[in-house]
Amino acid sequence: MKKIENFIKPFLKKDLPDVRPGDEVRVSQKIREGEKERSQIFEGTVIARSHKKEVGATIIVRREISGIGVERIFPLHLPTIEKIEILVLLVLLSPFLKFRFFKSVAHGGEKLLLHRCPRFLF
Repeated sequence: MKKIENFIKPFLKKDLPDVRPGDEVRVSQKIREGEKERSQIFEGTVIARSHKKEVGATIIVRREISGIGVERIFPLHLPTIEKIEILVLLVLLSPFLKFRFFKSVAHGGEKLLLHRCPRFLF
């Protein structure tokens, strides 16, 4: 088991922010087109996080573009991800924000009532 951990250790990023469902984030990712390389920014709300701090840890970020919801899955330890910035911290009573999005759409597009406040109060 220690051999596997020693092999994986150099690939893990150490400067990852504490991202939770409900946070608004800006993820910048390097995109390669031919020989050119550019940075693409995706800004939205984190609706799920899986695998905590393992190698396969991912976040799902949702954003609405022209009235259409777009969701992207970002592996946190992917080498092409340059940085993840937290724009707004959101405190949720339930970590299942993905279910809430689908529920609100199914019930006539009701707006969700979420509380915006610093995490250190809880």
